[in-house]
Amino acid sequence: MTASEHLFEGTYTALVTPFRSDKVDWATLEKLVERQIAAGVEGVVPCGSTGESATLSHDEHDKVIEAVIKTVNGRCKVIAGTGSNSTAEAVRLTRHAAEVGADGALVVTPYYNRPTQEGMYLHFSAVAQAVNLPVVLYNVPSRCSIDLNNATVGRLFDEYETIVAIKDASGGVSRVAELAGRIGIDVLSGDDSFTLPMMSLGARGVISVMSNLVPDWMKTLVDAASQGNYASARTWHLKACGLADEIGVLGPNPLPLKTAMSLLGLLENEYRLPLCPMAESARVEAEGLLRKYELI
Repeated sequence: MTASEHLFEGTYTALVTPFRSDKVDWATLEKLVERQIAAGVEGVVPCGSTGESATLSHDEHDKVIEAVIKTVNGRCKVIAGTGSNSTAEAVRLTRHAAEVGADGALVVTPYYNRPTQEGMYLHFSAVAQAVNLPVVLYNVPSRCSIDLNNATVGRLFDEYETIVAIKDASGGVSRVAELAGRIGIDVLSGDDSFTLPMMSLGARGVISVMSNLVPDWMKTLVDAASQGNYASARTWHLKACGLADEIGVLGPNPLPLKTAMSLLGLLENEYRLPLCPMAESARVEAEGLLRKYELI
């Protein structure tokens, strides 16, 4: 892949899904997307784990992707979350994303089933063969209990032109040099706190949770790293990822994030069961962090 062929690089926001009275809050979703575009992010990613896709109905999932694409209207890229633990459902979701105009699909490793490497190869092969849409593989062992190894990634990248990148949230940076170097696939950080070290080894950007809250911070960090300005990138890493690390320990994603966003008046502090609002003590602590980082 040549430099001109890098389809996805820069800052992509893994969008939250706002709810109101247990329904998708469409008006707020539109405002959140507009806020991201105003900050200059390269793209948005609806219906990932940050977007609570596991508790969206199939109809809601489709409509969220459609609504985001309509709001964006070509002003940035949209990578639709289309993963599933069912290969047939992942294929259906990816076909739908292609039909409604997504720029790419983010396809997570099948969760709960715990397939072998061969099973994951066949799963992603089925998706890649189903549509002519760029696919971003998504490896997140902490949520899926399986690890897509580099050999399987290389096999998929070599065999399918539609597989163009991987979002790596494996919890480290040791594999990035091989992925970006020997294998040659574009790598996007799947963990805000690893964005800078991963980019120093060849990653091309991030699919970020924190950019829901501070899109300008993450955009500045990634742009600086892309330009080789590591002094500036370190400054913004300490700021953005310091907040990410401190707020992240208050609960599983997206609870601390949506709590912080609600404190800033960006959305209702509402979730889909089995997720529920954090304890009042954690909410107070989140507010204290927003004050510490001068967001309130």
